[in-house]
Amino acid sequence: MLHGPNLNLLGQREPGIYGPVTLDAIDSLLQETATELGVQMNSLQSNHEGELVDAIQQALHQYQGILINAAAYTHTSVAIRDAISAVNLPTVEVHLSNIYRREPFRHHSYIAPVAIGQISGFGAESYRLGLQALVRHLRQAKL
Repeated sequence: MLHGPNLNLLGQREPGIYGPVTLDAIDSLLQETATELGVQMNSLQSNHEGELVDAIQQALHQYQGILINAAAYTHTSVAIRDAISAVNLPTVEVHLSNIYRREPFRHHSYIAPVAIGQISGFGAESYRLGLQALVRHLRQAKL
């Protein structure tokens, strides 16, 4: 799980948009879901684009898939998009809010075209649904 910029402020940042849930609570939900699914999951939050790119590149040798909320980088980062494309790992994009019901600049995702899917608008549940979808995809690919 990769969390992008400002997500470390969840719970205090614009609760009318992002809700009261904290990043720690989301990571706990994801760890619980991973345990239920019988998979391992690690989480990283960074406000720095290059650190997220490095994590994506390192995922190639450590993980089978990527769950990402690139936050504002969703709409601006060709570097993150290119890193996801380069490692060619199944990637699911998630967002707390429905980015298509927000400001017009948020309607475009550089990540969506290189992701297997996108889930947005369900708050913290978007993350759980995203992890479930990624694991289901990986298991079906092995059949």
